[in-house]
Amino acid sequence: MTTHIDPGLRTEFAGEVLTPRDPGYDEARTIFNAMIDRRPAVIARCANTDDVARAIGFARERGLEVSVRGGGHGVAGKALVDGGLVVDLRLLNSVTVDPDARTARVGGGAVMADLDGATAEYGLATVGGRVSTTGVGGLVLGGGSGWLERKYGLTCDNLVSAELVTADGSHVRASEEENPELFWALHGGGGNFGAVTSFTLRLHPVTTLSIAMLLFPPEAGPDVVPAFRDFMEAAPDEVGGGSEYMLAPPADFVPDDLAGRLALGIVVTCLATEPEARAAFAPMTRLGPAGGLVAEMPYTAVQCMDDDEPGMRNYWTAQHVGELPDEAVARYCALAEDMIVPSASRHTLLPLGGAVARGPAEYPVPWRRDPWVVHPLALWDDPADDARAKAWVRDVRASMKRWSTGSLYLNFIGDEGAERVREGWGDANMRRLADVKRRYDPDNVFRHNQNIAPAAA
Repeated sequence: MTTHIDPGLRTEFAGEVLTPRDPGYDEARTIFNAMIDRRPAVIARCANTDDVARAIGFARERGLEVSVRGGGHGVAGKALVDGGLVVDLRLLNSVTVDPDARTARVGGGAVMADLDGATAEYGLATVGGRVSTTGVGGLVLGGGSGWLERKYGLTCDNLVSAELVTADGSHVRASEEENPELFWALHGGGGNFGAVTSFTLRLHPVTTLSIAMLLFPPEAGPDVVPAFRDFMEAAPDEVGGGSEYMLAPPADFVPDDLAGRLALGIVVTCLATEPEARAAFAPMTRLGPAGGLVAEMPYTAVQCMDDDEPGMRNYWTAQHVGELPDEAVARYCALAEDMIVPSASRHTLLPLGGAVARGPAEYPVPWRRDPWVVHPLALWDDPADDARAKAWVRDVRASMKRWSTGSLYLNFIGDEGAERVREGWGDANMRRLADVKRRYDPDNVFRHNQNIAPAAA
C-alpha cells in the first residue's frame, strides 16, 4: 500500500517522513525481531512533540492505523503496522540528568544505552532491562524488570512523571498531582493511552555491580538449580541474578570442553564491592563450577553483556510460577534438552522478590509478588528452524503451567491472545484501565500493543 503524503506534512514536519519509495525506508522499518516483515505506508520520524501530534492527526484524517515505535525491541513486533503510519520516536532520545534531584528526563525514543550512559556520569542509575538495546518507553510502560529490581523495585515504580500526546493530539502530563488516574495506568498499562514523548525517572546511587558468572555442564542442572533456588529465596535485596541454559561462548573463562556447547549458566549480581560480593556469592561459587568469573564491573558494562546482535529470528514466552518444588526444577532443566543448539537461544529462570514484591500494590502489576519467572527465548537464524523453535517455547510454557500464578509480565511474551493479556493485568485492573482508555483513546487508535479496549460509554 502507498499513501499520498501532502506537501503540508513534509514541509511542516521537523523530522523525517518516509514512504516505501524513499531511501532509508527499509532500514527504518527494521526492528529487533527479524521474523517481523511489515511495510508501513508512512514512517514518521518525529523530532518533537508537535511532529508526534501532526503524525497522529495525519493518520486519523486518512483512516490509517497507527503504531508507536520506541526502541523496536518488543518481540511481538507491534512497533510496525502494515499499510499504516508508524510514529517513530527514535529521534526523541535525549537524556537530561538532574544529579541533585536524582532524576532523569528521558525521551520516549531512548534505549537503555542512552539512559545508562547519561546517568553513569553522575554515579547514578535506575532499574533498566537486562540488555542495552531495550527501549526505555516500552520497559517503563510494561512495568519494567532488570538487574536492580530487587533493591530498587520495578522500572515503573521509579516513574515520577510522563508527557504524552493523546489520540486527539493533546499534549498531556501525568504525575501524582496531574491526571493521577492516567499516571496510575502508565505503571504497567502499556502504550494504550498515547505516544509518550518523555519520562522523568527516579535515580539511585549505582556505579559498579559485582557479578559472578558461573558455568556448569548441563547435566549438573538438577543439583545446581535447586541450590540457586534456595540461595535466592534467602538472599538480601542487594543480590539478584538468574539461571540460564545457553550456548557457552568462546571466552577465557569458559573451558574448552564447554565452549560452543549447551551449558548451564548461573549469574549472581550484588550491589557491593568485589570483596564483599565474594562472601555473598560463596554458596554458589563453592558448588564447583566448570568455569566462570567473579568481577566488579561498571553497571553500563553489565547492561551490555547479554546484548544480542540484531537480525535474528525471535520467539519468546514466559510463565510466572508461585513455587519451585524439586519436580518443577527437574522439569525446567529437562526442557533445555530441546533448545536449538547452536543458536543464541536461552532458557531462563529469574527470581523476583525483594523490593519488587514490597512495591506499590495499587499499580496494575499483579505479577509483582510472583517469586519466579520461567522465560524461554528462542533466537535463531534459519527460517527452516521456525517450527522447531516455536514448538520448544510453547512446550516450556505448557509444561510449567502446573505451577503458574495466573499472572504475567507482558513485555516477556509475543502475541499470545486475549487471555494472556488478561493475565498481564487481572480482571479488576482491566476494568479500571478500560475506563482510562475510554477517556484518553475512546476510538482505540493506540491498539497496536498488548491492547486494552476502551470501556463502553
